Amino acid sequence: MQEARLLLGRGARAWKSVRMASSGVTRRNPLANKVALVTASTDGIGLAIARRLAEDGAHVVISSRKQQNVDRTVATLQGEGLSVTGIVCHVGKAEDRERLVTTAVNRHGGIDILVSNAAVNPFFGNMMDVTEDVWDKVLKINVTATAMMTKAVVPEIEKRGWGPTRAVVSMTKGPSNLGPYNVSKTALLGLTKNLASELASKNIRVNCLAPGLIKTHFSSVLWSDESKEEMIKKAMNIRRLGKPGDCAGIVSFLCSEDASYITGETIVVGGGTPSRL
Repeated sequence: MQEARLLLGRGARAWKSVRMASSGVTRRNPLANKVALVTASTDGIGLAIARRLAEDGAHVVISSRKQQNVDRTVATLQGEGLSVTGIVCHVGKAEDRERLVTTAVNRHGGIDILVSNAAVNPFFGNMMDVTEDVWDKVLKINVTATAMMTKAVVPEIEKRGWGPTRAVVSMTKGPSNLGPYNVSKTALLGLTKNLASELASKNIRVNCLAPGLIKTHFSSVLWSDESKEEMIKKAMNIRRLGKPGDCAGIVSFLCSEDASYITGETIVVGGGTPSRL
């Protein structure tokens, strides 16, 4: 298995050339003229995904709860020559979700892709100490808001005749002291399966991304201590923590026509961390 991985790694560029030659075309901008919404996309994994989708040709609408974060990110990405606009959106508020969808349609004429990346984790500790208010907040943002965001976007994607919907989730096998967060992300696996089955007839694909430990501000409580980081690395086949960019290419692939026969799946990007979804 290790030998096969090494061969694939060394031969990736050559294989890419062979594949392109066999198709008779060099594929650039696989998401050209597609319109993508990415929630919680001014930092970390969301920002990396927004940048990659735009680099691959999409018109990207980013969002965040704070205007200053939206303005900063739009200025940065536009400065890189990318087609990016942004709007404030708290995914837990119905009026914000509606405004995000309406803005994208008014600016770009429709929507092809949704990356639902927003999540909260207000609790770190023993599951028996979690209050009802914490449970309500986690499930509202991490599960209900994802379902409602999808519900708002699907009619617009359906009008386009082509369009995969994406839900980005975290690794379901997490530390026990992230109990409510882990439960909410496990729920998204079921949501993905159900939506994939229900929306297939509308030519809409639904898949999940399950990142392992990616080094972002959001996950800093898990890796900020050097001894903890080293212990985590020992459980991985690839002995490093992930970077946001490690997730972005997979999402772009899932949103492209190259993944046209993939739906209802959860793709783990975890450096070989043992997992069972």
